[in-house]
Amino acid sequence: MICLDALSVDFDGRFQLHDVSWTIQPGEHWLIAGANGSGKSALAAVLAGDGQGLSGTLSGLPDRVALVSYERQAELIEAERRKDDADILDVISEGTPAAEIIDAVCQDHDLAQTLIDTLGLRPLMGRAFRKLSTGETRKVMLIRALTSRPELVVLDEPFDGLDHDSLMWLQGHLSVLAETVPMVIVLNRFDECPEFITHIAYVDDGHLLHQVKRDDERAFAELYQLLHLKTSELEVPRADPADRLPALNSGDPLVRITGATIRYDENTVFENLDWTIEANQSWQVSGPNGSGKTCLLSLITGDHPQCYVNDIRVFGFQRGTGESIWQIKQYIGYVSTALQWEYRVGTGLRNVIISGFFDSIGLYTKSTETQRAIADDWLALLGMAERADEPFNSLSYGDQRLVLIARAMVKHPPLLILDEPCLGLDEMNRHLVLALIERICASSETAVLYVNHRSEDRIPGIDNHLTLSGDTAS
Repeated sequence: MICLDALSVDFDGRFQLHDVSWTIQPGEHWLIAGANGSGKSALAAVLAGDGQGLSGTLSGLPDRVALVSYERQAELIEAERRKDDADILDVISEGTPAAEIIDAVCQDHDLAQTLIDTLGLRPLMGRAFRKLSTGETRKVMLIRALTSRPELVVLDEPFDGLDHDSLMWLQGHLSVLAETVPMVIVLNRFDECPEFITHIAYVDDGHLLHQVKRDDERAFAELYQLLHLKTSELEVPRADPADRLPALNSGDPLVRITGATIRYDENTVFENLDWTIEANQSWQVSGPNGSGKTCLLSLITGDHPQCYVNDIRVFGFQRGTGESIWQIKQYIGYVSTALQWEYRVGTGLRNVIISGFFDSIGLYTKSTETQRAIADDWLALLGMAERADEPFNSLSYGDQRLVLIARAMVKHPPLLILDEPCLGLDEMNRHLVLALIERICASSETAVLYVNHRSEDRIPGIDNHLTLSGDTAS
């Protein structure tokens, strides 16, 4: 049993893993998953003894751990280059042949010869390792690992750079090897996950956030959806060119609030609040219960009676000059727990998203082919492409929230207001919602107004923060 207990590790000041607790039991094979830069490779490298421990413990590592990674590959090539340093050596080194790189750790020479032939490396065995292509050096690294009689195999993106025949062979060989040797594999593409994998570890920002058994269908499906949102190349779907909103004046802010005060008798919620939201500028608004977050939102949407006694300009309209509430709300996408409670319909998911074009709860208007295609694109982004006709009220609470965010975004409103979007969600669904918000911030021209309790619960891509604390804002 390999056990990491509250382990924090530093990698040359470039990256840190934080407070990782993880146990690999005998007979388990793990996939480490996560977005680029999340710490997948760092966690794998720890199992090979890399990194400087800061706190916590690591126990149970076997003596022979085989690691294949781009970092180890680069280290070997750099070592070879140093041998060829003309300032040190009197002769020009030809470099270590690939065969010697393999022989240095090989414990099974018959297997090595089989792998050399299978992976098509026989003609290259006399060539200097550093002069091989990236794919060729990766194959040499794999042969080194698989012939060293390892007690633990750690493979970081082992299928990258392999041709189809080599890939198929390697997958088959690993399946056989997994019967006797535990494996930990890092993959960016979740669909390449080998059948023998029993558990998935999800890493984000240097933290091990989720550990899921592969046979736990519900947890596995949620993790797959999270990885899809984090790592897929799908972009936020296009707007419907036939359903464009009236153009706003270029250069004008979306919202400008000047010296706003909300007061009920003796109770002042906040006072003298100045706030400007520019086009394409996303904000996170935080604060405890009663600090005025909902009041602030309702000043923008026009649902608060005191919006007309404050100096508020939204989407080019000065509040209180005869504008209708619908002139304002057409530019806003809105998601809240209250909306989710109201949206108690058995409408299929495609139609729920299409209803966002009409700002209706349920769909009562015939949709166009373009609208249906856009809705399907949103379902694909959410990892729900096969669920277009599934009834909305049969979804989990977290999946309902995702679909309602897509519904709010389908018109690409200039401003998307998400009022406590993670309220009532478990940890996995919370990460799903945050991943979708992050994708929207990165891939659209919509300004996102993300409202939550905790200022520290930040989303990459949102750099502007407003914190309410009862009667003040910062």
